[in-house]
Amino acid sequence: MAAGGTAPAVLNAANEVAVSAFLQRRVGFLSIPAIVEDTLAALPAIPAVSLDALHDADAAARRHASRAVDDRSSA
Repeated sequence: MAAGGTAPAVLNAANEVAVSAFLQRRVGFLSIPAIVEDTLAALPAIPAVSLDALHDADAAARRHASRAVDDRSSA
C-alpha cells in the first residue's frame, strides 16, 4: 500500500485470483501470498492518473496471477 499508485489495485486483483483458486482447491493456502508477491513484483506501481490506468493495472494483475495459479496447479 505504501507504494501507492496502481499497487493497491494490483494487490487486490492478485489476491482475489489467488483466494478464488484456493477455494477451488487449485492451489494451497500458502500459495496465496506467494502469488500476490509475484504479481506485485512483476507489475511495478505506476501513478494512478486515471480510472483507465487502474482498470488496466487490475486486468494485467488478474492475467499475471492467473498464469501463476496455472503454473502452481500443474506442478
